[in-house]
Amino acid sequence: MPEELRPRLLDARSLRGLAHPLRMQLLVALRREGPATASQLAQKLGESSGATSYHLRQLAAHGFIEDAPEHGKGRERWWQAVDQGLMFDETLLRDPDPEVRGAAAVFRYEVANVHTQEIATWLGTQHELPEEWDSASDLSDFSGRLTPEMARELIQKMHELIESYRPLPEDTPGARTVRIHTHVFPSSRTL
Repeated sequence: MPEELRPRLLDARSLRGLAHPLRMQLLVALRREGPATASQLAQKLGESSGATSYHLRQLAAHGFIEDAPEHGKGRERWWQAVDQGLMFDETLLRDPDPEVRGAAAVFRYEVANVHTQEIATWLGTQHELPEEWDSASDLSDFSGRLTPEMARELIQKMHELIESYRPLPEDTPGARTVRIHTHVFPSSRTL
């Protein structure tokens, strides 16, 4: 995988710097919509520019974002995302430090919230998309019985399949950015 597409692996330190709902929203906005100022992000997210400025500085201190000087004019400070993806290290869930485990929980809940918001937005706006996307969108769920080893194999195969579609050029006619969510987790119910 090219270096620019390789996701960043979260460790305990970086997780502590990211595991805050507003910081995660800011990082998502910068990744998806490109460079922006604290004021622009505050307006978009319904926050104060003071809050967004503070949390942007925290994201920068932990290496998630950096200055985008080519966009700055005068005193305006523009920010941009450093990478385009994150990988969560599952060992953080069992870290001996309760602060790290708490940050891991916040991070995972916020990822789930982003997924829920994206699905809700799609459901509310799908009528605005060209009709050809009706049969090219999916909202499915499946249940099955797997061992942990089988679940890991399934996850790896899904990720490999998704990665095989990445080389599509930006100028491909009819192409749009699509969001692909995968969730594999043990159910609290037995089949």
